[in-house]
Amino acid sequence: MKYNKRDKAIILLADGTIFHGKSIGKKGTAFGEVCFNTGTTGYQEIFTDPSYFGQLMVTTNAHIGNYGTLTEEVESNSVKISGLICKNFSFNYSRPAADASLESFFEKHNVLAISDVDTRALVSYIRDHGAMNAVISTEVDDIDSLKEQLQSAPEMKGLELASKVSTKEAYYFGDENATYKIAALDIGVKTNILRNLAKRDAYIKVFPYNATFEEMSAWNPDGYFLSNGPGDPEPLVEAQNLAKEIIKRDLPLFGICLGHQVIALANGISTYKMHHGHRGINHPVKNLITGKGEITSQNHGFAINREETENHPDIEITHMHLNDETVAGIKMKSKNCFSVQYHPEASPGPHDSSYLFDQFIDNIKNK
Repeated sequence: MKYNKRDKAIILLADGTIFHGKSIGKKGTAFGEVCFNTGTTGYQEIFTDPSYFGQLMVTTNAHIGNYGTLTEEVESNSVKISGLICKNFSFNYSRPAADASLESFFEKHNVLAISDVDTRALVSYIRDHGAMNAVISTEVDDIDSLKEQLQSAPEMKGLELASKVSTKEAYYFGDENATYKIAALDIGVKTNILRNLAKRDAYIKVFPYNATFEEMSAWNPDGYFLSNGPGDPEPLVEAQNLAKEIIKRDLPLFGICLGHQVIALANGISTYKMHHGHRGINHPVKNLITGKGEITSQNHGFAINREETENHPDIEITHMHLNDETVAGIKMKSKNCFSVQYHPEASPGPHDSSYLFDQFIDNIKNK
């Protein structure tokens, strides 16, 4: 194995803190909100998840790239993270099924990545001080310029990003002869969500982030779905108005993550930016209806206000995150509407939450 000499690189946080590393290959600079994911597998799905748009991803797993990449294991048509920060980057991979290395995958998508970072220290710092804007760069001799540029980077709070990742034109997914028709609002949808709906005998029409109720209802769907996605939910006024129209007519509605937050806002429940968010494949959630626990995949930096949810006369909290007791799921008492703040389509081992898709289809059947 030949030795590759690599350029020095840095992570500069908004508060001036600096961590050091080495470039994976590509030179340059990338800005975003720094966050971390605790998953031990699934890095390709993470990197292509539209919910991570505008974020610099720190992976807590010590080895990244060791099993390569596979074309089928993507959640969108491109890498969505702003850049990668990791400890050990594997330039070689050992999985026979892989069709490319992570290095070549990043080269194809023009992604800046740095390794040899003390990620334990960095993650600990984020846990203590919160998620914040940061920059990763190979321009290690121009710190003052990087600080100046970083100051002008927009904060995640109040930032609308759904329009950056949504489809420009409506498209179809699944078998057109399926029993059920579902209209999905793409505010950052993961492909595996569409797969899970399609394998439950549904044909999906995916609409752009700013689609109106009139546009979606003209297709005469049996149910409506609001997807996951990046950024702050508050600026998504059009999506909130859409949710209000669907709810007013008591049509079957299901929301995941950003879609869950949009449904809460449509019901007058506020959202807030979390200290450092929930991102990983091992988050414990309790189903308050059944009493059962679920090991879930999560990826969100915003949450809905628990006190307002508890005091809402027409909202019931159905799921709770067991680490911090944040709201992980709700349903409306008088309407055909429910949502969760995690990813039932992501099954890195446990399939604990896949029943939620069945529940949505049952709601459509009963309607």
